[in-house]
Amino acid sequence: METTKPIEDWNRPQEPRQDNKKVLAGIMGILFGGLGIHKFVLGYTSEGIIQLIVSIVTCGIFSIVGLIEGIIYLTKTDEEFYQTYQVNKKGWF
Repeated sequence: METTKPIEDWNRPQEPRQDNKKVLAGIMGILFGGLGIHKFVLGYTSEGIIQLIVSIVTCGIFSIVGLIEGIIYLTKTDEEFYQTYQVNKKGWF
């Protein structure tokens, strides 16, 4: 009696790869929060420009928002971060 194995395609993963940018965005938010680099990493161009301009206008006081967002990014689970910021495209906090 011969059993047939399903053909596995070793070159194609079964599930689409989740390109999770949590660590990179979190570190960029903590280090360069006022420049909005973490927003650009996640693909939020308009939010990144807004954060950069407001940070320049307030002489860097608005940089605290980037620090807080970086900490929030790093404290979320990988799946929660991916669903919130990469799938649902939540721009702020």
